[in-house]
Amino acid sequence: MTRRIRIFDTTLRDGEQAPGFGMTAEAKLEVARQLSKLGVDVIEAGFPAASPGDFEAVRTIAETITGPTIAGLARANEDDIRRCYEAVKGAQKPRIHTFIATSPIHMEYKLRKKPEEVVRAAREAVALAR
Repeated sequence: MTRRIRIFDTTLRDGEQAPGFGMTAEAKLEVARQLSKLGVDVIEAGFPAASPGDFEAVRTIAETITGPTIAGLARANEDDIRRCYEAVKGAQKPRIHTFIATSPIHMEYKLRKKPEEVVRAAREAVALAR
């Protein structure tokens, strides 16, 4: 049995968070093209709920790039999930990459939720995304 390593690249979202490293939508599309040529399996194109510019960049990448799965990042809430879906739905292989804070400090002070409420929120987000 041959093992295959799958590459999930976050350059267009996480990489852009470095100070002074903002990219235009055109630059993001070009990076996505190059990642596709490299054979990357999944391109996390951005965080559509973060800004109108990020939404448009993700949407353009989703509608243009074929081959890799195109993912958008979304917090585990209905608004983010729906916004992300709108951005990635035009992709050949769309994906919603959702997350929720789970450290005790984040649950108590940021989310103001008990652990069982956080688990419920995560389940609901995944169900909505599907």
